[in-house]
Amino acid sequence: MPIQHAIWKVADKPIPLSASCLASEQKLEEMIVSDPTVLSKEWMLIGRQEPTGFGGRIDLLAIAPDASLVLIELKRNRTPREIVAQALDYASWLEKLTADKIAQIYQRFSNGGSLDAAFEARFGTKLDDDALNASHQIILVAAELDDATERIIQYLNSRDIAINVLFFQVFQLGDEQLLSRAWLIDPGETQTNATTLSGRRGEEKEPWNGEYYVSFGDGPSRSWEEARRYGFVSAGGGEWYTRTLKLLSPGDRFWAKIPGTGFVGVGVVTGSAVQEDSLELTDEKGQPANPTNTLQNASYHRNDPDGEEWFVPVRWLETVTKEKAFDEIGLFGNQNTVCQPTTPKWRHTVERLKTFFKKWDSEKEQ
Repeated sequence: MPIQHAIWKVADKPIPLSASCLASEQKLEEMIVSDPTVLSKEWMLIGRQEPTGFGGRIDLLAIAPDASLVLIELKRNRTPREIVAQALDYASWLEKLTADKIAQIYQRFSNGGSLDAAFEARFGTKLDDDALNASHQIILVAAELDDATERIIQYLNSRDIAINVLFFQVFQLGDEQLLSRAWLIDPGETQTNATTLSGRRGEEKEPWNGEYYVSFGDGPSRSWEEARRYGFVSAGGGEWYTRTLKLLSPGDRFWAKIPGTGFVGVGVVTGSAVQEDSLELTDEKGQPANPTNTLQNASYHRNDPDGEEWFVPVRWLETVTKEKAFDEIGLFGNQNTVCQPTTPKWRHTVERLKTFFKKWDSEKEQ
């Protein structure tokens, strides 16, 4: 069913605002470039009006915190289904972009800037060439869809193609115009679809092996020692980091890695993701413990209203300190908090981890 927008002015009798439109697609593009959070606060723009070599130009190109790319096509009015075909054609060009080509695109966009430096400044982590463009999303920006286009996009999404639509609708309020937005599909689904493709370009996919990967960013924002002591994994700093925690369900087994350090544990999920005020902890004596008073080694984004920390309770099968983390060439890594990798590298990684964490199949609590 097509997404419909409506806005009312608050009064004793609500007054509906009349729908309007922008003068041009260029106006919307300029607004997004001047303030990318209009599109998403989770991505960094790196390109604009880049020629594909197929006789067309992509409107905008962005990069996500895991170094995946986001192809953005803007359409001011109704989007015919031919636009989906065009976007898929552009995505076939995007998929083949190498690290040096992407760096050149950013240099043109930023008038000579360094993609490595900009990425680290924006996301607080170094850009990994192996992760760069390992997966991508396709985002169509439109005021509305025809029924055929919506059916096509829903079909592609159900087949794990990372495609979505962001609706922008303009409303008239006197001499001013107001802009509203809404997603066709939960962005978490699109992000999850993109993570299943993570791996080197051209690498063959295989069925997911049922083992989850968890990235745990130990540092000022969260403490690995507290996570292993009290039984949880967590993420915060924005929806991009927290939404994939919802992939985990009680009974799921996962392997935890501290990015840049190595794998530090294997555990089983015992509950759903919750915020700190709903997290149940027990102290060393088995007594209930207040999380805010107990978790003192890191901030857990307590003073970040837009990036609250979310926690998933777990039973650890085996853990090690980060000083004893397991790492070697050829192991899987990803900046998404949780993912279901379908790359052969993940199968190899799990096989290697099972030789290091001997209690991976144990049901005994530590």
